Amino acid sequence: MSPHRPAAAPPVRQYRAERDRRAWVAPTVATVLGAVLTPSAVLLAAMSVMATDGCGPDDCSQALTTALSLIYSTLFFGGFLTTGAWFAAWLLPWTRRWSVLRAWLAGFSLLPPVLVLVMVFMLPAG
Repeated sequence: MSPHRPAAAPPVRQYRAERDRRAWVAPTVATVLGAVLTPSAVLLAAMSVMATDGCGPDDCSQALTTALSLIYSTLFFGGFLTTGAWFAAWLLPWTRRWSVLRAWLAGFSLLPPVLVLVMVFMLPAG
C-alpha cells in the first residue's frame, strides 16, 4: 500500500503563491512621488487662498469660492484616502497574488494630491 500524496496545486495557484520580488516597486514609487506631491499640493492650496485674498467675501466670484472649497475638501478627505491606500499598498502580503491590487493602491494614493494641484492651477479668475 502506497502512502497517500496530496494532489499538487495547479500551476496558476503555485505562481500566485510565490513571493513577488518586485513587490516593493509600486509602494516605493508612490512614496517618493507622494513625498513631493503632497507638500506641494498643501503649499499651493494655502497660497491660492492668500492670492485670492484681495477680493472680499462679497466681491469674489461664486466659481472661485466653490473652487477653493473643493480644493480644501479634497485636501481634507483625500488625505484619508491617500494615507489608507499608501498603508495598504505597503502592508499587503508580498506575493504575486496581490501585485495588481498593490499597484492600483499605490496609484490611488497619489490621486488626491494630483487632483488638488490640477484644481489649483485651474482656478477661475476672481
